Amino acid sequence: MIVEGIKGRMKAGCAAIALAAVAVSLAWFDTPRASAQAIMRAPNLNIQPRIPTINPTIAPRVGANIAARPNLTTAPATQNVNPGTTRITRTRTNPNSTRLHARFSPNLYPVCETANGEAGECQGKSTASGGSTGGKSSKGKGKGKGPNSPALATISLSFPNELVAEIDGAMSQEQMRALAQRHGMVLVESENFPLIDATIGLFRITNGRPRDSARRDFAADASVRGVQLNWRYRLQSGRQLAEGDPAQYAVSKLKLPQAHRLANGMNVTIAVIDSGIDASHPELANTITDSFDALGSREGAHVHGTGIAGAIAAHGRLMGSAPEARIIAVRAFGSASGGAESSSYVIIKSLNYAVLHGAQIINMSFAGPKDILIERGIAATAARGVVLVAAAGNGGPKSPPLFPAANPNVIAVSGTDSQDRLFSASNRGVHIALAAPGTDIFLPAPDQKYQMTSGTSFSAAYVSGIVALLLERNPALKPNEVRAILTSTARDLGTPGKDELFGYGQADALAATTAATATPSVPVAAAPRRPGESTPTGNDVSVSREMRVPSAAMASDKSANSASNQPAAR
Repeated sequence: MIVEGIKGRMKAGCAAIALAAVAVSLAWFDTPRASAQAIMRAPNLNIQPRIPTINPTIAPRVGANIAARPNLTTAPATQNVNPGTTRITRTRTNPNSTRLHARFSPNLYPVCETANGEAGECQGKSTASGGSTGGKSSKGKGKGKGPNSPALATISLSFPNELVAEIDGAMSQEQMRALAQRHGMVLVESENFPLIDATIGLFRITNGRPRDSARRDFAADASVRGVQLNWRYRLQSGRQLAEGDPAQYAVSKLKLPQAHRLANGMNVTIAVIDSGIDASHPELANTITDSFDALGSREGAHVHGTGIAGAIAAHGRLMGSAPEARIIAVRAFGSASGGAESSSYVIIKSLNYAVLHGAQIINMSFAGPKDILIERGIAATAARGVVLVAAAGNGGPKSPPLFPAANPNVIAVSGTDSQDRLFSASNRGVHIALAAPGTDIFLPAPDQKYQMTSGTSFSAAYVSGIVALLLERNPALKPNEVRAILTSTARDLGTPGKDELFGYGQADALAATTAATATPSVPVAAAPRRPGESTPTGNDVSVSREMRVPSAAMASDKSANSASNQPAAR
């Protein structure tokens, strides 16, 4: 009897548990569930004037100066060179001599233990396991895998069998070709760059000699001033999707609608050194005022370059950070498998063109190893009062500093998401100055399409546009003053004060534009100069394109006073 009673109670308990489970299941099925996509998406912004129905025949923007701008299409192979600024001499072994290699990783740049060594290659070698600049990956609440992907271990950091050399400027083309032939090479292309006051040639080794041996012998020639590898640079974009939520969380994060009541980037010129831009896109109507194809190619528009231009100057369905800015479209990155890439020689050519054709700001949404030639070009560009902005890079927490962002003359920008967390693939480091949205950004794409994309590339583009707002408001601002305004008005993220993830914090377009009327006093670091070059008397040249006297380069060190980053202090 006792046993039967126990069994009865056990059966009753089991039945009660089963009924409770069924009730919970029914209640769960009856409850509305939010999809992961809806959670991840930023809320829609109610910016009525900026979200009309897309119209391919969008009217020109309002403004006497803007309406008069020419609507140029992406440049063909013919180059736009001002005869009064520079004369370009070009020799090519074939029409596609500067066409770049087809290997490309859209997310990460490979990290190699010998990246800055004699060979500077990752070809056939495993990538470095360390090299972090000290930032902890957990700090940004977004953990990335870093650059140690086996698929990237065989990607070369430079172009095989190619050397870039500074040659005696008095030599003729025939003499340069004879010089190359004596050393078992051919002259691919040469040009005089007033920006760095040097004649640079691109050479290709043809006799099968090891590149390091050929480089040493070539450098010993009396007609050669210096030789380096032709380093490889990659655009810093992440995944692209065909469609996405048109809500632009970056617009509210950066306080762009409020800032645009003060300035829109009117009459400020930004050079975008990138891949091809679709100048016919409705978002970019009357925006591309000049174009230059540094590759000498006939490629069409590219998704990356078009997106960068959109982040800066979109003014149709979307809102860029400087919708009235003028853009010089410089194609320096050729299409490759899944993306685009460029080289040392092409980038110095692009910098030279941008400075000689009136750029006040240069956006560089690409990354690569430290490059002596590019460092020299950046120092000369900053000394002429041009503001330089670059993507921090998508190498992840274990990546060493990537260039040109790590150059002290450049404003390095890391990426954030809609929750103000660090973009998982964003680089870290003491060189980071600012952060800006770079995750799931909705931007224009070629052929009047749109894209959802991620990468520090787009974070840098937003900041370049904000700089244009500052220069419209106060054209006399110098690069070091622009940096000081941006960093002192940034909204602090992460550890209080400056840190290696967000720099001084997320850019605040409203606070920075408001503060642009008052010029802060900031110490200036002098740019490196060539032997015999005179030193200027002071940093007295504005960014309004007066190039008579070089100004000093902007300083990399700013005050770390965290109180200045707080809203009350601002």
